[in-house]
Amino acid sequence: MILTRTPLRISIGGGGTDLPSYYRRQGGSVLSAAIDKYVYLAVNSTFTNDYLLKYSVHERVTHVEDIEHALIREVLQRYRIQPGIEIVSVADIPAGTGLGSSGSFTVGLLRALHAYRHEQCSIDALAEEACHIEIERLGDPVGKQDQYIAAFGGLTRFDFHPDDSVDVERLDVSAETLADLEDHLLLFFTGYSRRASTILADQKERSDRNDAAMITNLDFVNDLGVRIGAALESGDTAKFAELMHEHWTHKRQRSDGITNPQIDEWYDVARRNGALGGKLVGAGAGGFLLFYAADPRRVRAAMSGAGLPEVRFGFDHDGSVVLARS
Repeated sequence: MILTRTPLRISIGGGGTDLPSYYRRQGGSVLSAAIDKYVYLAVNSTFTNDYLLKYSVHERVTHVEDIEHALIREVLQRYRIQPGIEIVSVADIPAGTGLGSSGSFTVGLLRALHAYRHEQCSIDALAEEACHIEIERLGDPVGKQDQYIAAFGGLTRFDFHPDDSVDVERLDVSAETLADLEDHLLLFFTGYSRRASTILADQKERSDRNDAAMITNLDFVNDLGVRIGAALESGDTAKFAELMHEHWTHKRQRSDGITNPQIDEWYDVARRNGALGGKLVGAGAGGFLLFYAADPRRVRAAMSGAGLPEVRFGFDHDGSVVLARS
């Protein structure tokens, strides 16, 4: 049996500039942080001549083309995996909540199948392979940050170039700043979001037709991500929080589907109770609100009073790993 563990993520800055429809014009830059909430994939040989799949539903099929789960089907077809295999997926946090679960799932499955086939695979190749499957093969209008942060882990900057190459650099953040972020960043669940592809399809379509408002917005967010990285590397977490708020005010202008009156009200409640900055994590319309608070207890009390559960987290620095093989 092969068991992999792959982190989920929170987007820190520059989100949206990792879509090919944008970065192939002039490049994009995203800051992302892997967190210690995970997708686990187990792959095991069986004594039956079929495919046994267990995720949120169970599938048992004889032919790979009959698999309903598009990502699993595509990966198994790509690697010509024969029947007689069981794949089981569980996660700390359900899909559809804005933490990059689809990218984490794809990276974790690829990591497991490479180990199952006794193959070596570099981290770069693993991330790019996952992007190719989701973006090129399945045609999902998503970006590349989820797959890359799932593979690499850490608090990391990804620069996406027009020729599709990607530069990866860990942020030069001190241990004190990392501890400060873990103490003062708060994550609250607002409810399940719409599929990211539903919201990102609008961004892709408008970017493809060179919509001036969309391109200007993404240009600003691209530059803002660079400024957020500089604030973190200098240890200025108050400036980071201020830029998070600025990031959110621009992100919410990108599409009507990104926020709604209830999310805006929750965001305002947190701000009135001392949150210095925040944003909705993921494509929008639900998922998690992330805040930086000088006094976390006050914001926790306000969000609890509004009925939003908190998910406490730390950072993951390992990326996707094989936990066990037998």
